[in-house]
Amino acid sequence: MSTPEDENQVPKIPDLGLSQLYFLLQQPDDRVTNKETLKKELMEGITAKNMAPFYEHVCQGLRWTPDMALLTRMRDANAAELTRLDAALLDAETNQGESEIREALLAKATHFAQIGDKERALSALRVTSEKTVAVGQKLDLVFTQIRLGLFYRDDGLVSRGLARARTDIEAGGDWDRRNRLKVYEAVHAMATRQLARAATLFLDTLATFTCTELFSYAQFIFYTVLLAALSLERVALKEKVLNAPEVLASIDQVPHLRQYVNAFYSSSYAEFFEALAALQARARLDQFLAPHAAFIVREMRVRAYAQLLQSYRSLQLSSMAAAFRVSEPFLDRELSRFIASGRLHCHIDKVGGIVTTTRPDSRNQLYATTIRDGDLLLNRIQKLSRVINI
Repeated sequence: MSTPEDENQVPKIPDLGLSQLYFLLQQPDDRVTNKETLKKELMEGITAKNMAPFYEHVCQGLRWTPDMALLTRMRDANAAELTRLDAALLDAETNQGESEIREALLAKATHFAQIGDKERALSALRVTSEKTVAVGQKLDLVFTQIRLGLFYRDDGLVSRGLARARTDIEAGGDWDRRNRLKVYEAVHAMATRQLARAATLFLDTLATFTCTELFSYAQFIFYTVLLAALSLERVALKEKVLNAPEVLASIDQVPHLRQYVNAFYSSSYAEFFEALAALQARARLDQFLAPHAAFIVREMRVRAYAQLLQSYRSLQLSSMAAAFRVSEPFLDRELSRFIASGRLHCHIDKVGGIVTTTRPDSRNQLYATTIRDGDLLLNRIQKLSRVINI
């Protein structure tokens, strides 16, 4: 089976792999131990593309002392390339047509984006967009803007780009770009903790993923399966994930991912907790998921506890602890916290060591909701009647 990575792809401009390396180097030493290797890889990427602006950004963020000889060499290379691009633009404006002028402007915008010069890249993209008529080409410029926002973790820039892309898509975007936009929206939703929305968008593009300018197909499967287990009910999880041929073909490229979703679905909770811990470590080292790793793990534990308790009216705390392969004191503290916050419907008999489920009464809840909504409606009617009487 061929994967989308085998096809021609949008260039990695800017390269989000480098921003991921920069993110890893920002982590504590006890979390990331191979920093010398990562630094070497990052510097190879920076020097290969003469990314002087990004190098300055990295040195400032990591408190490195810049290599002035290297920085000067990269700046000189960038200046020489910009001189060449300006000459090509002048020639296009003097001797050629609108299409050639646009291509010359695009080359400048691409140059600035590739070296990580965000402000000049955005300015050049705006100028190029003004010279662009085709909707597809306009969308490609917006996608570059969104990637710049993701590269520098600028949520505002990403949000503005997505809003513009949605508008342009409605004006006649093609099938490929519509699917590409869904992935970009999913990444932004994931980065801003809209995890259910991110899962839905990732699942919608499972069979059509082509956005390897953002990350690899294996990484896409990791995001999709991790978030789908968090947001889907059991029937939907089996249909959309466990039985999906795209998932089955690639899931083993991510260690512990198959164990994670299969153990959760089959109620093998000890194995599930083991896989969840391993995936938490991976999520904590991902530039998009890191701020939400603890939240995802907590929500998955709640789902697992609720799934087990659903099957019993009461259960020995010791048996439940054994099922999850955790200590009783840990489980007691964990359940108490979730019960107090209303996340689990049960109570703990500390003397007897028994967890008893207290299923919510749906009829009484519906009655209370009706009374509350009815009161609100009556209040609004009274306010409206006073206005009409006046």
